[in-house]
Amino acid sequence: MQINPKTVKKQFEKSLTTYNENAVVQNLMAEKLVNELVKFRSNFESVLELGCGAGLLTKKIVENVRFSKYFANDLVENSEKYVKSIVPEAVFYCGNAQRIKPSRKVDLIVSNAMFQWIDNLSKISENCKNSLNPSGILAFTSFSPENYKEIKDLTGLSLEYKTFDAVKEIFEKDFEIIYSEEFRHTMNFSSPLEVLAHMKNTGVNSLNSKHWTVGEVKEFCAEYMEKYPQNPLTYAGMIFICKR
Repeated sequence: MQINPKTVKKQFEKSLTTYNENAVVQNLMAEKLVNELVKFRSNFESVLELGCGAGLLTKKIVENVRFSKYFANDLVENSEKYVKSIVPEAVFYCGNAQRIKPSRKVDLIVSNAMFQWIDNLSKISENCKNSLNPSGILAFTSFSPENYKEIKDLTGLSLEYKTFDAVKEIFEKDFEIIYSEEFRHTMNFSSPLEVLAHMKNTGVNSLNSKHWTVGEVKEFCAEYMEKYPQNPLTYAGMIFICKR
């Protein structure tokens, strides 16, 4: 399915207040990303975070990485207050991450669970390279085709996730990949309705702008329970740390 930035923005605006407490896997991804990053380097003059949202990754960067300047970006204007509650002196850029041009080159670009919403990874790879100082680091997480496989199986709805190998091939044209990892994590819920609520609270109902009828929701829940009695939801993630 095609990604509509306006729809993505609208849904994430709605989920900002519920995101951090519901984004269990995204939190795990952020932890993994920062844990691996600091093994290579933990001191940067300047940092740019793409897709900062409600500050989930921002907090982990502040706790583990030393920096002097912090720049942050998100589609959603209200993200600025979340980031500045963590880094008061942060400079915020609102808009599409593919078009962001920081006022100065930076030493670290980070992003958590956002690159799957980018339709042109080659362009953002090139943009990140051009925004980094020599030997700068790009560290990001994203999702792969097995993500939300249960939802895709029953509804056909899915982002056009790129495979781990495809993402690697794109970024190694501009960077030296110094760390990469694929992983899966399955969450189990008490009912299919809880699965849908979880997705809504993390902004992922932007997969589909169509409003389901009560009958469609009931049909979905019945099919989910029949095929997946434990009400699982699969996350398939990837981590890349790249050096300019």
